[in-house]
Amino acid sequence: MTYLMTPLARWCALRWGAITAVRDRDVHAIPTPRLGGMAMYVGILVALLLASTVPFLDGVYANPRPIIGILGGAALVCALGVADDIWDLDWLTKLIGQVLAAGFLAWQGVQLYQLPIGGVLLGSERMWTFLTILTVVVAMNAVNFVDGLDGLAAGVLAIGGAAFFLYSYQLIVDASSDDYASLATLVLAVLVGACVGFLPHNVYPARIFMGDSGSMVLGFVFSAAAIVVTGQIEPEDVLVRQQFPAFLPMLLPFAVLLIPLLDMALAVVRRLGAGKSPFHPDRMHLHHRMLALGHSHRRSVAIMYVWTSVFAFGVAALVMWSTTIVLVVFGIGVLVATLLTLGPLRGRASHPPLETP
Repeated sequence: MTYLMTPLARWCALRWGAITAVRDRDVHAIPTPRLGGMAMYVGILVALLLASTVPFLDGVYANPRPIIGILGGAALVCALGVADDIWDLDWLTKLIGQVLAAGFLAWQGVQLYQLPIGGVLLGSERMWTFLTILTVVVAMNAVNFVDGLDGLAAGVLAIGGAAFFLYSYQLIVDASSDDYASLATLVLAVLVGACVGFLPHNVYPARIFMGDSGSMVLGFVFSAAAIVVTGQIEPEDVLVRQQFPAFLPMLLPFAVLLIPLLDMALAVVRRLGAGKSPFHPDRMHLHHRMLALGHSHRRSVAIMYVWTSVFAFGVAALVMWSTTIVLVVFGIGVLVATLLTLGPLRGRASHPPLETP
């Protein structure tokens, strides 16, 4: 559905003037329409509606509030992103809209209620609501920060979502003897589908960008699934060798979003250190640095995919294999990713040099 709806979203972007002009900090050479997030949201909406007719998933839809919270909140951030793609809203307006969407999600019952370490229940409901909203807003902005190269954000979320899907499903299989359906696993499968459906239109050279409407929807839906996971498994129900990942249900989302979160943290520190607003744009994101190292556009994206795969599947593997085996394979993966990043495949940098902070 996302694949089929993307040309319509592109037509809407051209008609409504939602086009990304070529700016100093951009790497694309021609103005490109955005609003790809509209197609992604439609894909997610249709998939979740069709899934309600599958008998295997009856238990997931027995309580519709969490699904309403995910679809309703995603609709809010998608509309906010469409408005920003067309009229370029200020950062405060976007932040208020993100908080409202995250608050709606929490109001529908999708919220944190325990610490990720040991399932400890501490604090008040207000504190958990605040932490839920903070988690969702950070995830949305982290995905937005990494959305700087054709196919990068969609590919990173597709890879990370696939790892998280396997992680969530395996935990359910080991904890339940008869019912393997779960909301988190369903939402992650749908999220991966939306990303994969959008990628053929978005790989370099992209015919359409996802825009803020897409990056915020992906971040919102992914964080919602991560929050649901914190309540779907009781740590004492899993095997001893799986205690580590079960005690840390939020570790994998951070591993999946490691690159976006790292990029966002570095950008905030860099800009504040230069006496600028954290939202002031520049050409010093991680993907800009990859280009400055001499990698081509496609190779830069592929290397970022490799790094995401190493961290996401490395953590997800803890649910199936021993920590020793996972650490050995993880170390090999980090070595390979480092060689790809800094090794002989680099060419001569053909992009403008990075600005000094």
